[in-house]
Amino acid sequence: MYSKEKIDSFLIQAPILKEIMDLKPVVWLNPNIKSKAEMPAFPLKKEDMESAAQLWERFAPFFVKAFPETAEANGILESPLEEIQKMKVVLNKENPKIQGRFFLKCDNALPIAGSIKARGGFFEVLHYAEELAFNAGILNREDNYGVFTSNKFKQFFSKYKIGVGSTGNLGLSIGIISAKLGFQVTVYVSADAKKWKKDLLRSKGVQVIELAGDFSEAILAGRQKTNADPMAYFVDDENSHELFLGYTVGALRLAKQLEEANITVDTEHPLFVYSPCGVGGSPGGTAFGLKQIYGDNVHCFFVEPTHSPAVLTGLVTGEMSNISVQDIGIDNKTEADGLAVGRPSNFATNVSGHLVSGIYTIEDDHLFKLLAQLMDTEKIFLEPSATAGLIGPQMVAKTDYAAKNNLKMENATHIVWATGGNLVPDEERKMFYERGISELAD
Repeated sequence: MYSKEKIDSFLIQAPILKEIMDLKPVVWLNPNIKSKAEMPAFPLKKEDMESAAQLWERFAPFFVKAFPETAEANGILESPLEEIQKMKVVLNKENPKIQGRFFLKCDNALPIAGSIKARGGFFEVLHYAEELAFNAGILNREDNYGVFTSNKFKQFFSKYKIGVGSTGNLGLSIGIISAKLGFQVTVYVSADAKKWKKDLLRSKGVQVIELAGDFSEAILAGRQKTNADPMAYFVDDENSHELFLGYTVGALRLAKQLEEANITVDTEHPLFVYSPCGVGGSPGGTAFGLKQIYGDNVHCFFVEPTHSPAVLTGLVTGEMSNISVQDIGIDNKTEADGLAVGRPSNFATNVSGHLVSGIYTIEDDHLFKLLAQLMDTEKIFLEPSATAGLIGPQMVAKTDYAAKNNLKMENATHIVWATGGNLVPDEERKMFYERGISELAD
């Protein structure tokens, strides 16, 4: 715990902390962001991203056989990049206006798991499975990875266990892929995890252990229990390099989509990316990847709920993962279950502290309004947490960020990273949409 004197010293050092503690929506611009030339040496490099992309390609035959819905894309899991012009028109009814083009990176439509967490979660489990199979001598690099669907491989993996702590979507991705490979898998979920997500996991043969606390408690319990078993492997959302690497591949894929759409990213044509942020792994991974590709011409912003500003609190105070939102009197209670995180990732936050251009916060009611507006304009459904990036361009435009960096905003490309939604049941969708319509009417 932090003393009142220590909190007071943080408030002197960063006055914006008072607004954060008062649960007001804020925009914080990162004073510690490094240019490409100043960037410190990170544990991961662009070559690691490219190696990660090759692992996905090796496993493509497995996906074709195990998940027939991926056959059309030859087992490559990717989501579309959609221009959302009608949504831009609706948002531009309020000032400041969005300048430049406005896109949605539709990870809500990623095959199988329907969320960005499949990028990191699937990758880490596949990486572990490949390593086990190599070490056991049942796999060669030249093999067709369709063999991972065979009874021989499933029986081999059935001796091993995988654990993960989750508020929802990471647990879904780890549970789905681990069970399909044959692992015994346990997901430790926090109190705010949605019932439908827990039910879906159990229907896939996943053991779900419910805990009364928040994400930090779920991950602590999962880590302790899993690490005590020599045949078990814990996917650690607070410290994992593999999860982070899986997310970086999304940046490589997005760069290819931009190239195919003839969208230029350079000094004259800045790229802005807005990512909902929980523990910080997925937005940190994509930001790291995009910075490796575009350097100073990409500007990455994270967004957190006003009641769960974990990464923002860590960066503003300089305490990184040592501090939780509860330490500054915030309750970590939000409808954005995937973002309901009180303490940020140690590894991701230390990397993101040099990469992220800024962070803004959003109130829960606003998430539902955006959900309804996006459905009405573009016929795209996102879960509430995934709508958080939609006001990114306007939040940043309220600051002097563009002027300070001499950016030509009329040439900008804005990409909102939609992090989940396709697996949400119809009944929940209807409830979310109706709440959004109600909020808009108020």
